[in-house]
Amino acid sequence: MEKVPAVYMMSNKKDGVIYIGVTSDLPRRVAVHKSHEINGFSKRYNTDKLVWYRCYGTMEEAITAEKRLKAWRRAWKIREIEKVNPDWKDLAEEEPDLLL
Repeated sequence: MEKVPAVYMMSNKKDGVIYIGVTSDLPRRVAVHKSHEINGFSKRYNTDKLVWYRCYGTMEEAITAEKRLKAWRRAWKIREIEKVNPDWKDLAEEEPDLLL
């Protein structure tokens, strides 16, 4: 399977904790979040719902976008999520084709 650089946001619930990450394999990374197999922020706060993601042409572009997004105010991140996912549904479950 071809690697596709992506920035993504995971959450535990609507208006809940937001985790921002970057990956070249979004389906695998979402599966890691859902399995809670790695200790750290995501496991501690149960951020296992994919609520937003965006794909990029290169990993460098994705890393730059991730850093920019992490610097945003929380309200801006929430607005970005709600533009495409107003109910904070788990996109991995709602639209599994997007992760193929």
